[in-house]
Amino acid sequence: MSADRQLLIVEDDEGFSRTLRRSFERRGYEVLLADSLESVNAVIAGHRPGFAVVDLKLGPQSGLACVAALHAHDPAMLIVVLTGFASIATAVEAIKLGATNYLAKPSNTDDIEAAFARSGGDPATPLAPRPTSIKTLEWEHIHEVLKDSDFNISEAARRLGMHRRTLARKLAKRQVG
Repeated sequence: MSADRQLLIVEDDEGFSRTLRRSFERRGYEVLLADSLESVNAVIAGHRPGFAVVDLKLGPQSGLACVAALHAHDPAMLIVVLTGFASIATAVEAIKLGATNYLAKPSNTDDIEAAFARSGGDPATPLAPRPTSIKTLEWEHIHEVLKDSDFNISEAARRLGMHRRTLARKLAKRQVG
């Protein structure tokens, strides 16, 4: 099968990965699977997929490293980052590293294929009608600090200047994933 119908799914959740695989295979894709940066490197050593779907959080690893490796391997590859930990900071980093698009979970196969089709920007996109709320800004800042501290709650709380239990309560109120 040609590389233009090869799709690499980088996902550590086996059930979700299996579901995506079946769905894309029904649409005529040859699907390759990886669950870490190491397995991504092993797959791209022998294949040149035209598409990739990368989960942002791969266990203790960040999917952003996979995005960078995939883009370095083939700058023309269409890469969609799929995450339950969506934030402006990670969206910007994903695009800088070579992702074509960034989707928050839950997203289905139709959403992902549409994201592949929208690889270019749209200058006619309307501006947000109101500024981002303080709560959203706070959540994005907390998420960025969590990411920078490798999702270590104690370290993130120290960097944020709050008690660990306070941070844990804030995280429990806003479930992601």
